[in-house]
Parts: sequence; C-alpha cells; structure tokens
Amino acid sequence: MNLQNCSVGIIGLAKSGISAANFCFAHGAVVTVYDSKPEEQLKEAMEKVSCGVKVLCGTMPGEADLEQMDLMVLSPAVPADLPFVLRAKERSIPVYSEIELAYHFLKGSIIGITGTNGKTTTTSLVGEICGNYRKGSVTAGNIGLPLTDALSEVEDNGFAVLELSSFQLECIDDFRPHVAALLNFTPDHLNRHHTFEAYVDAKCRIYENQTEEDYCIFNYDDPICLKKAKELMERAHAPRVRFFSHNQITENGIWTKDGMIFADVEGEAVPVVKADELQILGDHNIENAMAAALCLLSAGIPMDVIRQGLKAFRGVPHRIEPVGCVNGVRYFNDSKGTNPDAAIKGLLSMPSEKTVLIGGGYDKGTPYDDWCSLFEKRVRYLVLIGQTAEDIKACALRHGFDEARIFMEQTFDDAIERCRQMAVPGDSVLLSPACASWGMFDNYEQRGDIFREKVKQMEAQANA
Repeated sequence: MNLQNCSVGIIGLAKSGISAANFCFAHGAVVTVYDSKPEEQLKEAMEKVSCGVKVLCGTMPGEADLEQMDLMVLSPAVPADLPFVLRAKERSIPVYSEIELAYHFLKGSIIGITGTNGKTTTTSLVGEICGNYRKGSVTAGNIGLPLTDALSEVEDNGFAVLELSSFQLECIDDFRPHVAALLNFTPDHLNRHHTFEAYVDAKCRIYENQTEEDYCIFNYDDPICLKKAKELMERAHAPRVRFFSHNQITENGIWTKDGMIFADVEGEAVPVVKADELQILGDHNIENAMAAALCLLSAGIPMDVIRQGLKAFRGVPHRIEPVGCVNGVRYFNDSKGTNPDAAIKGLLSMPSEKTVLIGGGYDKGTPYDDWCSLFEKRVRYLVLIGQTAEDIKACALRHGFDEARIFMEQTFDDAIERCRQMAVPGDSVLLSPACASWGMFDNYEQRGDIFREKVKQMEAQANA
C-alpha cells in the first residue's frame, strides 16, 4: 500500500485517530482529521498531531470533502452506518479501521483475539508469553496501544498479538490473522450494532480472509461459537478450526478434566497446567487460559514455554483486580466488567452473600436480568450510580432483591464511601458495573484507577 500523496480522511481524534493521522502523514499522505467535538474539547489531542496534519473541529466530511478523498480511516467510536460513511462507500472510497490500515504495513505473524468477554485477559496472556519467547513481538489493538504506533517494533519473525473489537473488525478489508480466536458471544454494544446478529457478524469478520494455512479457535461451550465454527468448517479453503472446552474433548483442542487443563498434541492428551496453579481467579479465567494456550500452540510456541507462562501470569488491571484490604474488607476492581456477562463472571468470583457491589454507568442497551438474578444469594448490598442506576434497581427488584439493600448514589466517591460504611469484616467490595464508563469517566481505566486510589487512601488511613 502506497500512501504517498494519498488524500486520507481520519474520522475521530481519539487515540487511534491520532496514531493513524501521524502514521499516514509520515508516509507521505495529505491528511485531514474530522471530529464532531468543538475545538476547546480537542486542544490536548490536537497537540499530539503532526504539524502538517489538518484538523477540522466540529464537523464531519461533506460532499466536497469526499470528492477529494482517496481513503477514509474510521475511529472505533464512530459508527460505520453514519450517512457520510455510507456515501463514501457508494463512491468506492475504501473505509478502513486503524487495524486494517496498519495491516498493510505489518511484518510478523498475527494472533487476533475477539469475543464479548475475556479479550483483554487472553490477549495480555498470549502477548506476555509471545514477548518473552521472541523479541520483536508486540501486544496492541483494542487493549490500548494502536497498531500503527507499534508497527516499528514488530520484527519479521515476531508476533503481533491483537485484541480486536467489533468496531475495529467491521471496517476491515484484507486483514488476515494467522491465528484467530473467538472467545464467546453475549449481547453487547446493541446501541451501536442495533441487533445481536449484526454484532456477532462484525466479530466473525476476524476469520473472513483466513485460508487453510491459518487457524481459527472457538469456544466449544458457547452455542453461537459452536454454530459459527460448524458453518466455517463447511466453507471452501477454511482455516483449521480448533476448540477449547470445559467439557468436550476435541481433536487438536484443549479441555479441562479433574482440575487439569489438557491439550491434544498429535493424538496424545498432554497435561498443560493445573487450574489451581493459575494466578487468575474464576472459571472464566480457566477458559481464557485454555484459549490462550491453544492460540500459542497453533502459533508454534513450545509447550514448556506455554506452561511456564500460564503459571506466571498475574492478570490484568481492572479485571477482578485485588486493590486492597481495609478493616478486614477486601476490595476488587473489576471496572472492565462493562457488560452484564462480564459482571456475572466478576460476581461469581466473590464469596456468596458477602459482596457489596457497585454497579451502573452508561447505557449500552443490554438487559440486566441474568446478572440481577444472582443478587439475592450473592450480594449483601447493591450500590448504584450513573445513567442506568434506576433500570438496574428495577431489574433487581423484579428478581426479588430487597429494596432496603439498594443504595442510589450521585457520585462515585459517595458510592465508595457507602461501601465502606456497609461492609463488615469478611466481606468483599466489588466494582463491577455491567455498564460502560462514558458520561462519568473518560474510560473504564480511569474509573478503575480512581477506585484503586480511593481504596489505597482508605487503607493508609486505617493503618495510620
């Protein structure tokens, strides 16, 4: 791909937009960035853009802009069905995600990981082991590092381990990972994709360009993953499909039995690691470990390296992360639990009937019933914040949770203080909101960082 003198429109001046704009400009493109926010909200971001890049604030491309545009790069936060995006496609202007843009310049072998939940943990685990095994490997994508920022670090024999969101995958064209993994599917981002089927379809684009030289890994225990895997196996020139499962032994797959993770290696059941040797909590993290191990085996990483890496991995920030103990109460940061299914996994990792739970945030249009149905037997008190607080309260009441055990707080600080007041020694305070952070915070990382810092302050005061 040659960007020299190419007219590139970058839509959105967030992290990936900044990276894409600077990358294209460095490769000789004429770059214009469009963002609907006013200039006063974009000053900090504009300072990070190369001085030769034109930034237009408070606007999106019009017909005259599209007439001059050779390539459009869409930031993940920008919906792909906006009118000007559809008009660009009608004009046969390529509309790329930043991942697709970077792919055309990428060296090394790609391991791509998607799904509703577990992406960050699995990607981090695979990335840590790949990085330790082979220099010139990077971990990037939806995990927080734009791939265009990491391209120079990837060597020919290295690995690019990518966490991939539905937003990134819906705007690919040629992107083709050597190893792809689909972890699970539950309703999420329905406010953006409109239907669950469209959300699933966007995720499944991860294997769209794979061939029989590649590998695609699915969760056998997830009905939609299993359905999509069977459909894929019927395709001509399909990639080699492999499964991980808690229950099912499959050829060339990975499974658990009697507390041990096994892998089928050339027809032999080879012990990988005991589940209780993992340092990450919960059955869902056993799934993540199985998925990671199968990705690594498919990529040619030796078993002894995988085994050592699984035992050493300590988890990722904001995912059931222990952040302190105050007066006998343990505090856990699960700010990455941004949908009900993720929050269910966080809650199930806590002791029954001993959890003070902080929930609520931005409404992504997902139902809360499965999550709320667990409250009666697992939650001592429920503390709610944000846009969705009333909806979650109503759902909890429908599932028999006592209204006297629900507290509605206006601020995050008030919610944390309420938890401190209500929790007793032996309890766990869990921030696992089941909602996005937007509106109250810049992102889930900021939400989790604030929670962690508040707990550290309380811990220091208690020990003074």
